[in-house]
Amino acid sequence: MAGMSRPVVLVVDDEPDLVELVSLTLSRMSLDTAAAGDIAGARELLKARHFDLCLTDMRLPDGDGLDLVAWIQEHKALVPVAVISAHGNVESAVRALKLGAFDFVSKPLDLGVLRKLVSSAIKLGEQGGDSTVRGPRLIGHSPVMDALRQLIARVARSQAPVHISGESGTGKELVARLIHDSGPRAEGPFVPVNCGAIPTELMESELFGYKRGSFTGAVNDSKGLIQSAEGGTLFLDEVADLPLHMQVKLLRVIQEKTVRPIGEAREVPVDVRILSATHKNLAALVRDGRFREDLYYRINVIEMRVPALRERAEDIPDLAEAIVRRLSRRLGVEAPEIGESALAAVSGHAFPGNVRELENVLERALTLCVTDTIEAADIQLRAPMLDAPAVEAADGSSGAGGTAARSIGGGALGEQLDSIERDAIVKALEQTRYNKTAAAKLLGMSFRALRYRIKKLGIE
Repeated sequence: MAGMSRPVVLVVDDEPDLVELVSLTLSRMSLDTAAAGDIAGARELLKARHFDLCLTDMRLPDGDGLDLVAWIQEHKALVPVAVISAHGNVESAVRALKLGAFDFVSKPLDLGVLRKLVSSAIKLGEQGGDSTVRGPRLIGHSPVMDALRQLIARVARSQAPVHISGESGTGKELVARLIHDSGPRAEGPFVPVNCGAIPTELMESELFGYKRGSFTGAVNDSKGLIQSAEGGTLFLDEVADLPLHMQVKLLRVIQEKTVRPIGEAREVPVDVRILSATHKNLAALVRDGRFREDLYYRINVIEMRVPALRERAEDIPDLAEAIVRRLSRRLGVEAPEIGESALAAVSGHAFPGNVRELENVLERALTLCVTDTIEAADIQLRAPMLDAPAVEAADGSSGAGGTAARSIGGGALGEQLDSIERDAIVKALEQTRYNKTAAAKLLGMSFRALRYRIKKLGIE
């Protein structure tokens, strides 16, 4: 637009040919450039004027490009900085990402990859340094949750791989979505993949795709999940469940930013950010030889830990209220109050299943309560012996009692209770000629509770 200045990129490199190539490429993207041949010159330019991106080589006449990355993080933190690394020198690129670099590109330069990197960085600058976490919100104001929000806002500005650790049910996928939604890739796709849910024999074709005729049944070309995340984020949930042969292939995707579909003769460039998560101890799996050490360091450039619910018990009242409102809204009924006795019951529980368990407990309570208030009698919690989270064995099992613990309150008993309740409600409706107010009175429950049960049990 007339009157608006164009974004400016600082190119730091002592090779005139490379600077000219980058400047020409960026000018075709309607970007202006300035150049410096060393760290000292780059610092002077950064002090003197505003830049929307700094693109620096790793090897400079007066020092290491990592030193410039560190200086920018300290003095010009709102300027994204990307590094140009020698081909195969992934270790230096990983160190740069740990220092706060936005991303890296390898020599010889792939101009398509460079253009995508620059576009993402410019989008980040257009956010104006806003560190607000966008998308769905993390509920709670405990110190650990405030710290988690701040970390999400920081890592969202980078393209570095992030590994999210935490117990089952803590909300690791929600954190991954927040990182995606708060960064420059927010307009791109967010593709979650449960690595433990894909059969081993189908994993390569699911992730990498395939060409028509590459195997029996491949009647059309198929784009894999990695390519489906082009321009966005690939979230590998339960990444510890990846078989070793797939770990090798994923490592190449991260290092070379390419994929090769089954049956394809050449590799295809891909622009995705990798986020991963697992409830298992990856470091222990590396020691046991069940997870590749080189992949561990590639996906674990930035590590985030999502706290267990027992570590933020002060957040339980806010969580409980939000969950009950959401469940009631889904069923089209008025949300009940949560009584003090009920809040005391859930606040004093360890919740080995974390937020997911809390949600299950409250969903049962919504079904059981007969008034407009959920009371302690409506709250059904695990037996105390199960309160402590099971210590995961090296093979990923939960110990000798794991199977038995999972079978408590299993489906058979629940189905029987639902059947009995459904018959009682239908009978009351028939007796009152389908007058729900009268039927609720006959059953000794509130009208709201009856509406909830009718929807829950699918009674027409």
